[in-house]
Amino acid sequence: MSSLPGSPVSYEELYKEPFYGDGLRFSCTRCSACCRYESGFVFLSKKDVFILAAALQMEYNKVIETYCRWVPGTMRAEWLSLKETAEYDCIFWKDGCSVYEGRPIQCRTFPFWSSILVSPDAWSRTAVFCPGMGSGRLYTKDEIELWVSRQRAESLISRNI
Repeated sequence: MSSLPGSPVSYEELYKEPFYGDGLRFSCTRCSACCRYESGFVFLSKKDVFILAAALQMEYNKVIETYCRWVPGTMRAEWLSLKETAEYDCIFWKDGCSVYEGRPIQCRTFPFWSSILVSPDAWSRTAVFCPGMGSGRLYTKDEIELWVSRQRAESLISRNI
């Protein structure tokens, strides 16, 4: 039994094993495809900004002022995101990630995002652009779910508008 968007999830769907139950292979090739060429958002938590501030040897507020932007969200809120260049590259991309060791959790957890793990099709659509997906280290279901839970545990920075 399948459910339409917005309808209650069936018991079978709620308790079925995720498609990645046997694990997924991934090894970052640092190709930068996830950091460039398309507009997108890298939403930040306070911890992310503190880590970036340390990596850049800058004050917390100066990092926000220099490298961040507010993007419209839902329910009259804006969310803090990294800026991007006119070519849609991440503001920190310079022949690779210039803050790789201090990159935000959204970047560190790629491709283990809920939106990518929702189905084999979503995984495959993303893998078209990422040569590291499907090769390299095998991540277990538990490891994948740990990455997802780490990302969810960090509260993103927002403000009311």
